[in-house]
Amino acid sequence: MRLIFLHGILISFLTIACYSPKQMIPIVVTDTVGGDSDDPAIWVNIQFPDSSLILGTDKDKENGGVYVFGLNGKINPAKTRLGFKRVNNIDVAYGFKMENKYIDIAVATERDRNAIRVFELPSMGLVDAGGIRVFSDDSLCLPMGIALYKRPSNGQMFAIVGRKEGPSSGYLYQYRLYSENGTVKGELVRKFGAYSGKKEIESIAVDNELGYVYYSDEQVGVRKYYADPDSSDVELALFGKGEYLDDNEGISIYSTAKGKGYILVSDQAAGSFNVYPREGTTNNKHQHDLIKKIQFSVKNSDGSDVTSIALPGFHGGLFVAMSDDKTFHFYSWQQIELKLLRRN
Repeated sequence: MRLIFLHGILISFLTIACYSPKQMIPIVVTDTVGGDSDDPAIWVNIQFPDSSLILGTDKDKENGGVYVFGLNGKINPAKTRLGFKRVNNIDVAYGFKMENKYIDIAVATERDRNAIRVFELPSMGLVDAGGIRVFSDDSLCLPMGIALYKRPSNGQMFAIVGRKEGPSSGYLYQYRLYSENGTVKGELVRKFGAYSGKKEIESIAVDNELGYVYYSDEQVGVRKYYADPDSSDVELALFGKGEYLDDNEGISIYSTAKGKGYILVSDQAAGSFNVYPREGTTNNKHQHDLIKKIQFSVKNSDGSDVTSIALPGFHGGLFVAMSDDKTFHFYSWQQIELKLLRRN
């Protein structure tokens, strides 16, 4: 097998031959999950970056859960957690106050148990006493999307949860996460967010630095609100309308300079991601015009995550996208940046 260096990364000709010239070539394709891959999240080990973890959900109905991968894409069986019912989406947050210490957590939706599940990182031990019930006041209670927001002023953590179906307003529920006797619990503090009724809302992403939450109203566009539960529930933007082949799905936010960067949204049926300016325009910070469409190797991707922290083998940061062949694909931000700089 011949090997070449692409943007400083060692990749085989065999790997390149699997993709079309327009597709972004993954540096790593993970081992396959057992059932149905759905959504990834990245946990960065600040002290030992090479020990960072990629979490990937498997929404199998009976033996779903969270697969844990190393940066090489290999499953870590000691940390992988299975035996759950339809684990849809997952997000990671740092510095959650648990009694007298601070821990990092991953929170996932378990659709068929109408709950969110909380794992301590990096051990992946459950700290939710069987799960936190969500949408308990509504018959439309199947949780799908989730994003975590950490309030800068006091470090309070919140989970914003979407569902399979819901009303035209108040579609998202926001829960304050807190600890009690060594267990993470949730308190409903807000209902917000418009819904078109066309399909569903699964992908949610929070920009902690700027204080915004974005979510994909599938086949309509990306909606933007303030993330803090004490803020206005007025919709700040609806962008990406008419810019997708079918469903607009996974959302990831890449930070460059303070307040600047990119928003990447999956065009699921097209196998590509639309890229928008995080900071908006000079005259309107809530105007997010399409910068470019980038073709990726993933198939029918409805989940992604990104970090701007450089990790071993991933220059400029790591972008992870789900593929419906039961895998997750890893790319370096350098690859995406080069695509953004090209005219075609």
